[in-house]
Amino acid sequence: MSTTADRARGPRADRDRQPKQDRSRATRQRLLEAAVACLAEHGWAGSTVAVVAERAGVSRGAAQHHFPTREDLFTAAVEYVAEERSSALRDLFPDGVRGDRRAVVTALVDLYTGPLFRAALQLWVAASNEEQLRGRVTELEARVGRETHRIAVELLRADESRPGVRETVQGLLDMARGLGLANVLTDDTARRERVVAQWAALVEASLG
Repeated sequence: MSTTADRARGPRADRDRQPKQDRSRATRQRLLEAAVACLAEHGWAGSTVAVVAERAGVSRGAAQHHFPTREDLFTAAVEYVAEERSSALRDLFPDGVRGDRRAVVTALVDLYTGPLFRAALQLWVAASNEEQLRGRVTELEARVGRETHRIAVELLRADESRPGVRETVQGLLDMARGLGLANVLTDDTARRERVVAQWAALVEASLG
């Protein structure tokens, strides 16, 4: 049976717990964002838990409390930002595309030219050489790929029951990934704009 003291302490304990949970969530988010930034800037070899913790402004112990292993940290980081990226993509078109499919094609291509893509690329390269990372990254890439495809279909208003439509959408995403790779070493903006214009016309003709 609870005592008067217990009942008095209950609400206060709940209030004390809430700020602690908020701080924990904020720390986790800083670690995830720092991990993506480190991967994009320093690659897998230069992105240790200690480096990420320093960038996030937390102790290494705090980092390992949230993510016990390096693999846990970096796969969670890429997944987190992929989810944020998907939300941002939808937010660009809150009322739908209203017939402007070129805007959607441009937005999809932009997904593959930012820090997230560079970070993911570093993770893919590391996974090709590290067995303990390969399975997790393969699963993550498949999940992110399915979600990106689903969003593309939704925004392009594509009817995948029609022959060739699914392949057109997947080809668009494969093209976007290729442009992202081309942009890693050099600024490929001018050529990318011409390619995007051509693909937008092809998508419009294919989807009707």
